[in-house]
Amino acid sequence: MSDGYIRVRAGRAARGAMIMAATAVLAVTGLTACADDAQSGAEVTLLTHDSFALPESVFDTFRQQTGLTLKIIKSGDAGQLASTVALTPGSPKADAVYGIDNTLASRAINAGALEPYAPPAAADGAARYAIPGAADQLTAVDRGDVCLNIDDTWYADRRATPPTGFRDLTNPTFAAQSVLLDPRTSSPGMAFLLTTIGVLGDGWQNYWKTVVAGGATISGDWTDAYERQFSGGTGHGPKPIVVSYASSPAAQPGTSALLDSCFGQVEYIGILKGTRNPDGARKLVDFMLSQTVQKELPSSMYVYPVQNGTPLPDGWQQRAPVPAWRVSLPPEYIAANAEKWQDQWRTAVGR
Repeated sequence: MSDGYIRVRAGRAARGAMIMAATAVLAVTGLTACADDAQSGAEVTLLTHDSFALPESVFDTFRQQTGLTLKIIKSGDAGQLASTVALTPGSPKADAVYGIDNTLASRAINAGALEPYAPPAAADGAARYAIPGAADQLTAVDRGDVCLNIDDTWYADRRATPPTGFRDLTNPTFAAQSVLLDPRTSSPGMAFLLTTIGVLGDGWQNYWKTVVAGGATISGDWTDAYERQFSGGTGHGPKPIVVSYASSPAAQPGTSALLDSCFGQVEYIGILKGTRNPDGARKLVDFMLSQTVQKELPSSMYVYPVQNGTPLPDGWQQRAPVPAWRVSLPPEYIAANAEKWQDQWRTAVGR
């Protein structure tokens, strides 16, 4: 999510739960203070993206159940996170990593940066989202959908007609109103690129050429795009169209998602090769699948939990509707073609 917000990724990315950012900071601060009392080896470190946000009570429960203090290190957008992990196999900055998604998972897997672990609780839901051939390296924690968001209030105030689908961005009027994401550095950006590839086939490069020629802005990360440039975000920027998540409107009233442009995104947790605390890392993976964490994901990070039977907040499905259909490409297919697609995208947009 990622790019998170949620990603919010209202997550991941997104997945837009900007309102939870302060909570995340407080949680990390409180946990660091607790670490002063912890004995050597009684700490486990999680590397994650900037949008990671859960209530402090969740981390308190983890310590009560395991005797471990959780230290959190944030490493930028989900794209930056995946690159950091891939570049440090065997010499990790943490014990575990959370926030690598199915669009970028191949970076960490192919780099040999992960230790195998198959949590028993995954059989109760998370296993449905396992990456073929790497099911014991990354465990699904949450899911969401990356798609275009629009600021309905912006259009209503101007009595202007908003776009109704992602193809409308080929109209220069809508292109100039949009802020999209670089798929080389942003996981939601990669997800939206995959949407255009999956839907448009051989025509996807012409789509991007047309949209960029029409005046679309390309941002390097979701936080800049959603929180600063999007008119419906906290920064009240100039652009009423942005790449975000289907669940983002749950955090930002007056906005909505265009559900014809969605790519299914899954976020994972994995144990980093070379961890100094493999037992603590396994306990953390188990904990992320517990109801303590899973039930908090919608309200804290605006993503859907993966475990069966997890309750959702009242009205959640109405505020964060699941698309009737979504683009989905096999992770191995993405891994085999991602670099080529990113190079073709760069050529198409002239970057």
